[in-house]
Amino acid sequence: MEMEHARNLAEATKEAGVSHVIWSTLEDTRKWVPLDDDRMPTLQERFKVPHFDGKGEADGFFQEVGVPTTNLLTSFYWENFVHMGAGPQRGEDGTLALNLPMGERKLPGMASEDIGRAALGIFKWGQAYIGKTVGIAGEHLSGAQMAEAMGKALGEPVHYNAVPFDAYRGFGFPGADDLGNMFQFNHDFADYFCGARPLDQSRDLNPRLQSFESWLEANKDRIPIGPS
Repeated sequence: MEMEHARNLAEATKEAGVSHVIWSTLEDTRKWVPLDDDRMPTLQERFKVPHFDGKGEADGFFQEVGVPTTNLLTSFYWENFVHMGAGPQRGEDGTLALNLPMGERKLPGMASEDIGRAALGIFKWGQAYIGKTVGIAGEHLSGAQMAEAMGKALGEPVHYNAVPFDAYRGFGFPGADDLGNMFQFNHDFADYFCGARPLDQSRDLNPRLQSFESWLEANKDRIPIGPS
């Protein structure tokens, strides 16, 4: 469905004569992990990370119709800790744990509202970014660093639990397999993934770019503490 919407959007912007489109996208992970690669399961018979691969495949629609486009690679939304159940969970012993399958690798993350500010920054540059792919992030942080920052904001220690990929995929909530594969891709290709989202470029486009600490200070009371 999203790919259909993307094609319709590309065709509509071409018909309307739009002079510059910013397409919010993500990597097509199949370029790194082919469907026959058993490092992670293939999902829906055609994807490795569906919500990444569909966007990445849709990049081509804008090229096909010839719309002046900037592809904007986004990062993990810190709002996932508020709305998507990714926040700290309280264990049977009463302690808080941040459960993410990232090992010791760093995850590019950002406040979702900073995406729009970065897009505005791209538009302000005129045609300079047309035909280019631009990656943005607020910070590159490990699970342990995020847990430490959360502990300071919440007023009690938060332990980082590096969940195995297969265990995360098996958690059973809707989309767990998709997210498990996403985190594994972010982990296994962390050098590329962080490198494609340079922080200096992100700050140049958006001087108001929030750090994780500043985002937590403004949003700590919105983070639900889930049960074990």
